[in-house]
Amino acid sequence: MTRYQPEIDLDAISAIDMHVHIEQDDHGHLSLDPMLMDASEAYFKGSDNRTPTVGDIAARYRASGMAAVVFTVDATTALGRPAISSEEIATRAADEADVVIPFGSVDPRQGERAIDRARSLVQDYGVRGFKFHPSLQAFDPTDPALQPLWSALQDLGVPALFHTGQNGIGAGLPGGRGIKLRYSNPLLLDDVAADFPGLTVIMAHPSVPWQVEAISITTHKSNVFIDLSGWRPKYFPPELIRAAGGMLHRKVLFGTDYPLISPERWLADFAELGIKPERHEYILKSNAVEVLGLG
Repeated sequence: MTRYQPEIDLDAISAIDMHVHIEQDDHGHLSLDPMLMDASEAYFKGSDNRTPTVGDIAARYRASGMAAVVFTVDATTALGRPAISSEEIATRAADEADVVIPFGSVDPRQGERAIDRARSLVQDYGVRGFKFHPSLQAFDPTDPALQPLWSALQDLGVPALFHTGQNGIGAGLPGGRGIKLRYSNPLLLDDVAADFPGLTVIMAHPSVPWQVEAISITTHKSNVFIDLSGWRPKYFPPELIRAAGGMLHRKVLFGTDYPLISPERWLADFAELGIKPERHEYILKSNAVEVLGLG
């Protein structure tokens, strides 16, 4: 096993995409069942490659002069199906370390096993953070039973990236396929950030319908950031555009949600938002360099 070590030439890249999904491993195993996969694709109205592997993503971002944070979501308990291996993602990322940065994912409902695995993913495999999706994984971030996991991540010194707001997975299906949106209310993460001030919390996506809450939390707590993935910028809520270009320009991070939104489409929209050009560097790269410890 080769442990991941970043080899990114920061002068050679223009941006770091903080939110890229691995939807298929090298063995053809998909992260979601076909019904959920189809529903999410319909919600986002298609993509150029719905199930890219680590190698596919590395080639695409290398050609674009960008780096990408990649991950899956381990929802084994909630979905009743095995997740794509975060260990395998990290091992593959080690071969593409000039443009790929691996995050791990563990199932919070697996208790001590999740904590042990998180430690191994950081210490043995070199992952640089963790991705959680409270709605898909069916957990409340404020559940006292999860505090040992958040404490372990704080001790490991890696960020935790949480889905927030509206959910494309299950959208348009009866009952949303049982996926509960309330678990993705950013106010739940305010508790986590307050109780674990040494843990960097990244709230993924415009947190609609709770965007004002997300901005308030990020303004209040120095250890909280927002990634701008999951929506094309031309659809961003006005209050998010004002905050990203103003008081939060050091607290927001470029992200796409690729393969659901392409980086080229996202960047073209972003250029039209009217954010001062001198603040683009922070949003597209410098803030991520700080959060990921790449400086």
